Amino acid sequence: MYGVIRNLLFRLPPEQAHTVALNGLDALNRLGLLGAFAPKVAPMPVRVMGLDFPNPVGLAAGLDKNADHLDALGALGFGFIEVGTVTPLAQPGNPKPRMFRLPEHQALINRMGFNNEGLEHLLAQVDRRRYQGVLGINVGKNKDTPNEESESDYRKGIAAVYTRADYITVNVSSPNTPGLRDLQFGDSLKQLLAAIKDEQRQCEKNHGRYVPIAVKIAPDMDDDGIRFVASALKETGLDGVIATNTTISRDAVAGHQFADETGGLSGAPVRTPSLRVIEGLYAELGESLPIIGVGGITDGESAAEKIRAGAKLVQVYTGFIYRGPALIREACEAIRRLEPRP
Repeated sequence: MYGVIRNLLFRLPPEQAHTVALNGLDALNRLGLLGAFAPKVAPMPVRVMGLDFPNPVGLAAGLDKNADHLDALGALGFGFIEVGTVTPLAQPGNPKPRMFRLPEHQALINRMGFNNEGLEHLLAQVDRRRYQGVLGINVGKNKDTPNEESESDYRKGIAAVYTRADYITVNVSSPNTPGLRDLQFGDSLKQLLAAIKDEQRQCEKNHGRYVPIAVKIAPDMDDDGIRFVASALKETGLDGVIATNTTISRDAVAGHQFADETGGLSGAPVRTPSLRVIEGLYAELGESLPIIGVGGITDGESAAEKIRAGAKLVQVYTGFIYRGPALIREACEAIRRLEPRP
């Protein structure tokens, strides 16, 4: 059934299809009909970052930027949902068109640019939710905030969402905000992570509750970069790392009509780069800091291989658009069949 719906949606421009699909899920959920589209997912509990997840397959940030569709998405069987990226102030993002489909590659290119309604709107939506599952909130900086002042935006985001989130993700890896990825390297990263940890400590003191914080990184870094990120994460004592965001490489889609479009490439082409980063991180971190694997998960095997590489949880986005809710159960079942890690 989802294949028929997808074919109809794919006749619309990508961003319009995105809106129609989410509004459709909301309508089905209000009518109590969403269960017909959501395969049952057997419980597969896992504890990561001090949190109990009903299963290890989550929804990545980006699909529901403003937490407008939490209840419907939460009814599809995900083990957790991450909303955002949210910035302190609302911003429109980049000019349209800014999303492109590459069906031959099960891929998307987007240059959305952190379009969102801002912290105030997202928090109001979170407060209205009925969804009671694990909720991650992904925070970023506004486009107009210079990198040297980015610490302030991340502190604002963390402080604002702290009491609502089960975990917080700090996004320093989107290719669609100019200069953002520069924050992943050298002293910039160390200084930012130290500020994030300081804000976490202050929030814990103020609210009497510890909320874990993960950092989301890009797939486009070399082995030295991976080792540096791992070292910085251990040094600052953050709680997790999400690997990876979209890629700026076009090697896997060379020759496609949209290959020269700027933005982040997601979907099947990111499978191998993401896996390389996960393997590199696990070689440095071992069991000391959990990895959440994301990028190129289009079937059960591509989810399971991230767990074999060292991830404790996985997230889907582009694969979910191409495959629908069946991907959640398929990924869970493939992970269930893995031998426990020693």
